Amino acid sequence: MTNPTDPLVGTPPHGAPGASGTRPAPRVLGAWTVDPGAGGVHPADPAALPDLRRGADAGHDDAPHGDAARGDAARGDDRPDVRGPATWARLPDLEAVVDAACQVATSPGTTRHELSRRTHRPLAHVRRVAADWLLLVTPTAWYTEADRQVHTGQFAALLGPGVVLTAEEGDADVHATMLDKLGAPGDQRGAPVQRIVSAAVLAIVGGASEVELGLGDAVADTERVVFDQEREDPVERIYDLKREITEARRALMPVTAELPELLDPDVPDHLGVNRRMLERVVSTVERIDRHLDAHDDLLSDMLQVHMSQVSVRQNEDMRKISAWAAILVYPTIVAGVYGMNFRNMPELHWAFGYPFALALMAGGCLALYRVFKRVGWL
Repeated sequence: MTNPTDPLVGTPPHGAPGASGTRPAPRVLGAWTVDPGAGGVHPADPAALPDLRRGADAGHDDAPHGDAARGDAARGDDRPDVRGPATWARLPDLEAVVDAACQVATSPGTTRHELSRRTHRPLAHVRRVAADWLLLVTPTAWYTEADRQVHTGQFAALLGPGVVLTAEEGDADVHATMLDKLGAPGDQRGAPVQRIVSAAVLAIVGGASEVELGLGDAVADTERVVFDQEREDPVERIYDLKREITEARRALMPVTAELPELLDPDVPDHLGVNRRMLERVVSTVERIDRHLDAHDDLLSDMLQVHMSQVSVRQNEDMRKISAWAAILVYPTIVAGVYGMNFRNMPELHWAFGYPFALALMAGGCLALYRVFKRVGWL
């Protein structure tokens, strides 16, 4: 396992000297080069990652921007070309991304404790840690059909000039989806870092859409259980699904609340996302949330229907019990009358008195049965 305290480069934050000089970089699970000019994404050597402190120093507020920056690049300055190839590396955990963010942090009040605390909160946020560096953290969600459970994780990305570091906790498999999107044929315009960010956002929202579809299928199955004649109690299943829908919405809604910060005018263009794409993402998230809300309302309606069914069934059972009780009471009454043994009681000394009493009981029970059957009590 990687020691989360090992920074990506040797120089501590803000240029403070390290106790032992250069420290080893954390383990890199994979590295790729995103180069629109070369046609998409290609595997890269993890050892070829650029020096983050060099990029951070180039990204201070006093560094040139716009045309001046392009002119510096043409003159051979250290400031990276944001339109050139970008290196994307996957780190083993969120702590490694936090350590890397601390290496490039120049914003006042940006400490490792603050970054780590905010990174592990279940809320999406975009934080500017330096002039040309952003830390993006967002929840992820995935659905397992076997147990009808929504699981949540975290995704973090450190975005800088010509470099993107990402890490993921959970099984949402955001990185695999990002690779598919970056490698797919299509429009290659835009800065490579911007394309990586867009692929990450689309992958996260796509995972949320799959969660909504899985929950929709589970709700449809539950609806069939509610109206099944076998009378399986669906209350626990309904409650579990409502809880999972709440979990999915809790993971999804911060995306629309925080990711629009990528459109902040102060954010460099090469670190943000395409406005039209982000508007489409927000629209998709809102649609998913509406569908989840509709699933939740349908489950509430199903619960009310089930409770109504239970009440109706209880009334039906009570009618049946009452009808059978009345049928059984009738022969008891007849037997009680003939069991009084009064001296002058009719039919006591009659030869057909006993068969007559039995016939009277059977006939009365049959008549009551037909009456209750006709009114729907049996």
